[in-house]
Amino acid sequence: MFDATLQRNFAQLNPAQGRKGRLVQTYSEAMARQASRTAESEPVGSALTATDAETTVPATLGARIRQERQAAGLTVRKLAARIQVSPSLISQIERGRATPSVATLWAIATELGLPVGDLFNDAEAALGASAAPVQLRETRTGITLAGGVRWERLTPTPDHEVDFIYVVYQVGSESCPPDALSQHGGKEYGYVVSGKLGVQMGFDEYALRPGDSISFESHRPHRLWAIGNEPAVAVWTVVNRKGDARAASFREESPQ
Repeated sequence: MFDATLQRNFAQLNPAQGRKGRLVQTYSEAMARQASRTAESEPVGSALTATDAETTVPATLGARIRQERQAAGLTVRKLAARIQVSPSLISQIERGRATPSVATLWAIATELGLPVGDLFNDAEAALGASAAPVQLRETRTGITLAGGVRWERLTPTPDHEVDFIYVVYQVGSESCPPDALSQHGGKEYGYVVSGKLGVQMGFDEYALRPGDSISFESHRPHRLWAIGNEPAVAVWTVVNRKGDARAASFREESPQ
């Protein structure tokens, strides 16, 4: 069922019983390894050409992060230190020259006190976002993160209580490295639409098939990845990410 690499690394996954695996490290170490070579992010929509997509969102995402960082009174170095990545990575993201990993974007949004979807606001202004309650499939705003993980927001406007996202993990993509898992505040709920999605929580690993769902506390070290030779597509929700008082302790407990 698995490809050769996954067979070596994750043989005999059993949804009913986890197994002991690699030593769990803090999410900050994962972020430091996830710098992308180039920025690649675009809104989804049949009315947009590839050129429109590529020139609209990368700059606005970086500009939005820079705007919120400055409003919070943080320097590039201070933000980088707080989420334990290099200042050069933050600088490249803000200039649209690098795309953050899943773990890095979660960390930036959490540190700045924003829902992930709020980082797309400037792109939506350029695209003429609607205030209607329905989010049409062809006008969803999205971004492709480092490693080929695709996020598309499922709400017409950012929701400060919930991150509601359509996610696509391309073949071989992952949210963070297998030896350094991610942590943040809130609780997660996921439903797999197609493909096969691996979920690791601490030492436990699960293989989710289409129709399977999962829920877990986001403070548990975790990682997601595509299993097999087709993309894994899922609907993902994170609630109370900002309101979780435990979120600040994750950074404080991380090694400096």
